[in-house]
Amino acid sequence: MRIAIFSDIHGNLVGLDACLSDLQNQGGADVIVGAGDFCMDGPKPKKVLQRLQEIGAQCLRGNTDRYICAQSDEELAGSDEGDRKQAAWQREEIGEKQLGWLRDLPFALRFGEPGNELLVVHANPASDDEHLWPDADDATLERLIGSERAAAIAFGHLHIPYARIWRGKLLVNVASAGLPKDGDPRAGYALLTERSGGWEVKHRRVAFDVKKVATQLADCGIPESAELISTLRRHRYKRLKTLIP
Repeated sequence: MRIAIFSDIHGNLVGLDACLSDLQNQGGADVIVGAGDFCMDGPKPKKVLQRLQEIGAQCLRGNTDRYICAQSDEELAGSDEGDRKQAAWQREEIGEKQLGWLRDLPFALRFGEPGNELLVVHANPASDDEHLWPDADDATLERLIGSERAAAIAFGHLHIPYARIWRGKLLVNVASAGLPKDGDPRAGYALLTERSGGWEVKHRRVAFDVKKVATQLADCGIPESAELISTLRRHRYKRLKTLIP
């Protein structure tokens, strides 16, 4: 089984379509998975959801998807005032039908045979909003994944691609298909292939038209567009500026 995983598209249809074109050039996949954060901060949220549905992607919920669908204060945990303004705009953009689809998404998806299972989540198996950094220590990993039975765990949320082994488990961050934050302006996704001895991972990076997306952000009426454009163009976390030149 070959699985293509796209996460953190953030309303960037240009980035998603570039990744889908690259996937076709790579020979496609048996299953396409959307690992959450499909709409927030981007200019084309409805079209992103429609594209994922058109291609038959199996999708799960991210933390910003939860913000958009929130019906109580508890569901808005982790959000700030900017997130709430943005979520309101996103709700108007995608409409009630797509809002219902987003609201019904599961927290996690599982693939593969027992004993060699792949778990796909947005941030980690315990929550949808706590980053799992590549240098996470044993205490953090024990708390978040220590009881998980899967042989491999794939996730996004961090927007930084990496793979590591912890206590025999393969941990894979699939990066962001719409808003990279590792200093590389290219969109990213991951291909995971089931083998008899475990899962093989291949990260892909794909160039997309950043200027076009910035123009879409400027023209679409999204709140705080100037800040969103700056984030798109910077394509890195501020805390990584001393690590990624």
